[in-house]
Parts: sequence; structure tokens; C-alpha cells
Amino acid sequence: MTILCVRFQLSSADEAALPALLGLLEEFTPVVEALPPDGALADLRGAERYFGRDAVELASVIRVRALALHGIDCVIGAGPGPMAARMALRSARPGVTCAVPEGGEREFLAAKPVVALPGVGTATARTLCEYGLDTLGRVAAAPLSTLQRLVGARAGRELHEKANGVDRGRVVPNAVSRSLATERPFGRDELDPDRHRRALLSAAGELGARLRAVEKVCRTLTLTVRYADRSSTTRSRTLAEPTAHSAALTRTAYGLYEALGLQRARVRAIALRAEALGPADQASHQLTFDPVDEKVRRIEEVADRVRAKFGPGAVKPGTLAA
Repeated sequence: MTILCVRFQLSSADEAALPALLGLLEEFTPVVEALPPDGALADLRGAERYFGRDAVELASVIRVRALALHGIDCVIGAGPGPMAARMALRSARPGVTCAVPEGGEREFLAAKPVVALPGVGTATARTLCEYGLDTLGRVAAAPLSTLQRLVGARAGRELHEKANGVDRGRVVPNAVSRSLATERPFGRDELDPDRHRRALLSAAGELGARLRAVEKVCRTLTLTVRYADRSSTTRSRTLAEPTAHSAALTRTAYGLYEALGLQRARVRAIALRAEALGPADQASHQLTFDPVDEKVRRIEEVADRVRAKFGPGAVKPGTLAA
């Protein structure tokens, strides 16, 4: 067992802690693949030799450190490959690592429903079940030619290999995060729309600064409003162009908020998530010839240099967005 699949039990207020938790995993191995919003894969082949412990023992250490340093528990699956580790995670529970031994993949998978296999959608599962192939054990025992007739040549071969425990996947280190999130909780249930907007301004400013720091842009912005009765409303909007510009994120956040038409809503917290991230150097920017917008962008560049030199607290997020 060399691969761990870790799911941190993050609340909505803790989602911003994922980078720090990934850093905790990187203390054991540099081969860590983020699985936002709350998980990761870690290849421990080198760590097992270095620490003289197997993956299950290292998983226990990781769990204790996550609790001690961040107050966050986690669920962990372990296996010889990424697929087995992911499947093991589904059978794990807090405090107990579910481990698939090397060579025991097929036996572990045999009783699982076919839909549980990563990459098998509902349509494929329905087709297989119509022919009695409702478990991975039955899929593994079926002739390859039969599977290829049912789901196609390439998909049939991949399905046959996976059901038999053959995993050609690998952990890709430093994978691009698909999203960044931040939340602004209120000290008490907040009725004032102006305070709601100030929270949005601050959150959008922080997201913009974080995106620029990692040289990413986002294509989609999602707003979640949490209410006093523990219910919530979530809305998403695709941006006109991928951006990390705080002012553009703020305008979109305001638009999402205003579209909700909240009337005297008792709001407990407001969260923003930047999604569909991509490299900033590959994003296009529509020139507006707006001197105010260009001035704000130049100020952002100066503020980012100040943050890089003196730390993220040197410039208060949201103070530059308008």
C-alpha cells in the first residue's frame, strides 16, 4: 500500500484551510495531488522507506497532526494505486484507515456495485446491469470481448482492467487547484445589506489577491449565503472573461447578491468561490480604455508587490476593489 486518498472533514468555514493541510501532507512526500474542495492523493513510496513505516502507520500520524495543528479530522483510504485508494476511502471512517493490500485489489472490488467504480456513469452502469453485470466481480469475470461489445472497445478494455484491479493511474504532484474559496462569517445574524456588501467586497478582494499570487484566473464565481436557520442559497455566474481582477470579481459578486432579492434576511455568513481556474498567462483581456479600470489594475500590481514583500496582512483585502 503506497497511495493514500485523504478527505479532510472541512466545514464551509474551514475550506480555506485546504492549502495548509496539503502542506502537512507535503511534509511526508512531495508527490501530492489536490482534490478540491476537501481531499488529496499522496504517493508514499519514498516516505515508507525514509520513515521506516508503512502507509497505514503514516496515515495515523497524518490524522493526529491534522487534528493537533488544525483541529480537523480526516478519513483515509490506502491502496497500491490511486483507484484502490479512492475506493478504500468510501469504506473508511474517522479514526480507522481502510487499506487494500497489494494483490488484493480484485477481491476487495468484487462485491462492489459497478457504479462505484470511478469513471463508470449511470448510463454505462445501466447497460451493464441489464446484462447481469451488476458487480465488479462479475465484470471482472466477463470476457473482454463481451464488455467491448457492450460499452465500446476502449471503454471495455479500461473497465475490464479496473475491475480486475489493474490501475494505470498515478498521483500528479502540484496539480492545478480547480477552485479557491473564502468566507466572511458575521458575529451575529446580520440584517444590514450594507454590511453584506462590505463582506462581499472584502471576500472578492481576498480572492483576487490569492488568484494573482498563484498566477491563476477564474472563469466562474459562486456565491453562497448562509442564513440564521442554517439553510443556504448558492448561485453561480460565468464571467465575461477569465480574470483575477478584484474589481471585476466584486462587481460579479454584487450582481449575484442583488439577484437574490433578499428582504430583511438574517444572514450568518457569506462565502465566495472562484472556480474553473486556469493559468493567467493564457487568459485574454479585453481592453476597455477605461482610465479608472487601468488605474485600479496598476494599484493592484503595487499592492501585490507589497504583500509579497511584507506578507498578506500588509494590504487589507477589498480596499482596492470598487
